[in-house]
Amino acid sequence: MAGGRSLGRRFGWLWAAYAVSTLGTWLAFDAFALIAVIVLHAGATEVALLSASGLAVGAALAVPLGAWVEFRPKRPALVAADLIRCAALLSVPVAFAVDALGLGQLLVVSVVVAAADITFNAASGAYLKSLLPPEDLLVANGRFEATMWTATALGPPLGGAAIGMFGPMATVLANAVSFLLSALGIRAIGGKERQQPRPDTPSAPRTRGLRATDLRAGWRHILTHPTLRPLFLNTVLVNSLIMAQAPLLAVLMLGRLGFTPWQYGLAFAVPCLGGLLGSRLSRRLVARHGRHRVLLTAGALRACWCVGLAFVGPGAPGLLLVMAVEFGLITCAGVFNPVLAATRLDLTPSDRVTRTLTAWSISTKTATAATTALWGLLTTLTGPRTAIALAGVLLLATPFLLPRREHAPRAGALK
Repeated sequence: MAGGRSLGRRFGWLWAAYAVSTLGTWLAFDAFALIAVIVLHAGATEVALLSASGLAVGAALAVPLGAWVEFRPKRPALVAADLIRCAALLSVPVAFAVDALGLGQLLVVSVVVAAADITFNAASGAYLKSLLPPEDLLVANGRFEATMWTATALGPPLGGAAIGMFGPMATVLANAVSFLLSALGIRAIGGKERQQPRPDTPSAPRTRGLRATDLRAGWRHILTHPTLRPLFLNTVLVNSLIMAQAPLLAVLMLGRLGFTPWQYGLAFAVPCLGGLLGSRLSRRLVARHGRHRVLLTAGALRACWCVGLAFVGPGAPGLLLVMAVEFGLITCAGVFNPVLAATRLDLTPSDRVTRTLTAWSISTKTATAATTALWGLLTTLTGPRTAIALAGVLLLATPFLLPRREHAPRAGALK
């Protein structure tokens, strides 16, 4: 079966590194929000602003990094991003141990991790494209997607149990260790890396040096491409509205409705089985129905669920409602995301992949930060339930941003 074939030893190490760091990240699911609520006794507005500020400033710091990495070896950049995230996260349990932890430090760590996340994701996309032929990109992204949802299913309940047994810093420490292991895995890939020509070589335009403004090439490519532009606008808006609900739902469930951390983690872990299902179906659906129809259908369906979160109540019924809503959303996202990732790589020239993915990530994180901050302020006026409902209603309009026509990639891609 095509989806089950080996993609080589080097991809295997990259996949293993991704798996361990993703599991660590989901073990620490909403760790800073939980620490802010449980340890620092922060309210909904403070938690929302913490999430928003970390994303916004981290995205700003990533602007020059994306352009700088484009024409440099990607593996060292991936290792450096992992080690930076490890060191930043380790500072949190250290500060907690000496009773010096505050919201300010959580914000600084959020900024550093967000900037490193953007740089890592952009560099890894470019590295993946250099590692595999175009026809294997959907298979590879499907495996990453399946791994992500498996880790998402296992991580939050295990993380909640770890918090209950060892305290609120346990998952942050585990996440830091996961980035160290990821760095070691990427180092083990070995082999020669195919690099893009630098701007000051005869094969590329001569410039005074690669600047942050050169990242505009990434946005220019996205916004002038007839397929990428609507996919970009749709994804930015959908992600922003979904993520804006997260801190409000955490405060609502952990505060007013009285759910425990392990119940909160379970509510988002079990539905991730839908993401595993969707990611395994994505390639088959593309083979049967075509890439455009899958993007349009799954993209539209993933916008129809979140309004149900406004009706969550206490006890088992509320828990089951969250699980049902999240299962529907995550199954659709599990189909959509690997097809989007493969499409984006396929439609982007190799000499601007890092800048394009960095521009995409920066835009998504900045929009998410702004929307999260806005929804945090809205919560002070309306309460978390009304703010969650408004985000869900606005999501229903996002399918109109999806591309209405298919613009074919180069021959042979995504078969």
